[in-house]
Amino acid sequence: MSRDLPWPTDLPASARERLERTLAPLPEHRRTTFALRVSRWWADLVDGLSPYPDPPAVAARVLELAAAAYLEREDDLHLLDERRSLEPDWFQRPGVVGYAVYAERFAPEGTLAGVARHADHLRQLGVTYLHLMPLLQPRPAPNDGGYAVADYRRVREDLGTMADLRALTRSLRGQGISLCLDLVLNHVAREHEWAQAARAGDERYRRYFHVFPDRTVPDAYEATLPEVFPDFAPGSFTLDEELDGWVWTTFNSYQWDLAWENPDVFCEIADVILFLANQGVEVLRLDAIAFIWKRMGTACQNEPEVHQLTQALRAVSRIAAPSLVFLAEAIVGPNELVHYLGQGRHHGKVSDLAYHNSLMVQIWSMLASRDSRLAERALSRFPQVPSTSAWITYLRCHDDIGWAIDDDDARSVMVDGWAHRKFLSDYYSGEFEGSTAEGLVFQHNPATATGASPAAPPASSAWAARCGGSTPRSTRRASRRPPRPWTWRSPASCSGMPSSTGGAVSR
Repeated sequence: MSRDLPWPTDLPASARERLERTLAPLPEHRRTTFALRVSRWWADLVDGLSPYPDPPAVAARVLELAAAAYLEREDDLHLLDERRSLEPDWFQRPGVVGYAVYAERFAPEGTLAGVARHADHLRQLGVTYLHLMPLLQPRPAPNDGGYAVADYRRVREDLGTMADLRALTRSLRGQGISLCLDLVLNHVAREHEWAQAARAGDERYRRYFHVFPDRTVPDAYEATLPEVFPDFAPGSFTLDEELDGWVWTTFNSYQWDLAWENPDVFCEIADVILFLANQGVEVLRLDAIAFIWKRMGTACQNEPEVHQLTQALRAVSRIAAPSLVFLAEAIVGPNELVHYLGQGRHHGKVSDLAYHNSLMVQIWSMLASRDSRLAERALSRFPQVPSTSAWITYLRCHDDIGWAIDDDDARSVMVDGWAHRKFLSDYYSGEFEGSTAEGLVFQHNPATATGASPAAPPASSAWAARCGGSTPRSTRRASRRPPRPWTWRSPASCSGMPSSTGGAVSR
């Protein structure tokens, strides 16, 4: 005899009826599990949707998407959900080792099927977490290294198909390896179907983007917006003739920022998350998450709504696919970074993982300066993060290094923050006397480099450090060097790490 499902008491009756119709084909224990999860996460979902005028209505909409995804979820993924619910600390365990790779470069075949055939090799290396760099269908080049996504539901044709992706995740699970994929939250390619519909005059999809008839509002925003790519994509807005307006493009002119203040956008991305979870993806790297909410008079990064909406997305995934975890790609200053793992009202309710970019920056700072005092100061004052979360520690990744040195931390050890950031950029580009590094300065901002904005780094550097070697070279020569912030000692060998780093860095 069927029993009433344990829905939350404040779930609207109409929503309850729609959910029960969707779930009707499932056995009773599956329907009961879904209802119990809704009861557990309903409050977090509604609270996270508070940026919208009617949070319960948006929550009811997204629950229907969750129910549809839950209905389609394969049995082995339901089993994984149950296992991970009993072992929620699986990604915090000391044996977890991450490995990031481009699929086309990892296997001789250059395909997802080729990666699957080498899953046993990854396991022999001790890998338990595999991050495959962008593989969802991008626009034709240039495409920001694959981060200009034209279709969230297709794999790059040169790598295979969605069926190949599902086969890969099954193969990896058999070896005890979790797959991580990139999900770009802030923008889509202008070739994406949403952008194409907007260009064709569909008002619904035009509201998916920030579009302005003239430069009045864009100019007001740009008074406080930093430029991400000042060298080759200056400004944050692009005139599109087919759209007949200025569209927000934080990164490149072909990457259109999504208007997250529109609840339709939230529901679309939630549906994409559930779709990818049903392909067997276990970790989603939330790319460009810091940029999703816009507010006039700010830098439009790290706004409170970012964390509210992340909480809501996490609640949705916990209902339909609780084995999925979120990795925040928030390469921001230390004071903002901890919020992506949850502080205050969002404690333990947002991303499960975050890159410890501050540790990465401080390691390279110590290597260049031969001094650990700044690192000791900066790392010792990090707020406590939730016990249910974890840092991904790393030395380098595919991105440039933004020298996230806090001015207050620098002052506390008698160092000028601006000068030290400039020193690091010069050191790792080979500009600094005695440096053997051969890195390239990336996206140097002349206004910042001259000290117009001393709180921000003068440059980022994409570089490869090397001991010895040929004459140092750099893409750019500074016309004037600031005073050296550290007492220089002769360069040391690259074979050691300062003892104050507290141990080896994994990944």
